[in-house]
Amino acid sequence: MGLEVEHKFLVCSDAWHRDVSRSCRFRQGYLGDSPAASVRVRIEGEQANLNIKGMTIGVQRPEFEYPVPLADADALLDQLCRKPLIEKIRHFVPFAGHIWEVDVFLGDNAGLVVAEIELEAPGEAFSLPPWAGAEVSGLVRYYNVSLVSYPYRDWTAEERAGHG
Repeated sequence: MGLEVEHKFLVCSDAWHRDVSRSCRFRQGYLGDSPAASVRVRIEGEQANLNIKGMTIGVQRPEFEYPVPLADADALLDQLCRKPLIEKIRHFVPFAGHIWEVDVFLGDNAGLVVAEIELEAPGEAFSLPPWAGAEVSGLVRYYNVSLVSYPYRDWTAEERAGHG
C-alpha cells in the first residue's frame, strides 16, 4: 500500500512561472461516489492510470495507482466518469530540494491555481516558496474529487479567497 503525504497551498503570485522545469496536461475523472475512497481515472500526457485514494482529510492518506491502456482511460472518462471532468495543466517547479506541482485548472475550474508538494514522510521539513500562500490541505473543497460536484466557477467570493 502506498501512502500519500501532500501539502496543498493557494498560489499568491505568478513568480513560479520563471522556474518551471516542465509542464503536462491532465484530464481526469472520478468513478462512483464513495465516502470511503475516491476512484480516479487520469490521463497525464500520453499515460493513463487508475488511482484509488482514501478519503482521509489532511496531509496523509492511503493511495494505490495502476497503469491502464490509454484507450480504456479515454472511454472511462467519456462514458462512465462523473462530470465535469477535471482538466488542468500541471507545472513542475523545483524549489529548495523539492519539486512543487502547480496546477492551473481549466474548464469549469478555470481560475483556480493550487501548488502541492508531496513528501516522503509526515513531518518532513520543507521550505515554502514565496509564491505559495495559505495552506488549504485540510479544506475538502480543494480536493480534485470535490471540484467535480462543486466546481470553482460556483464558489462564493469568500471561498475563492481561501475562507468559508
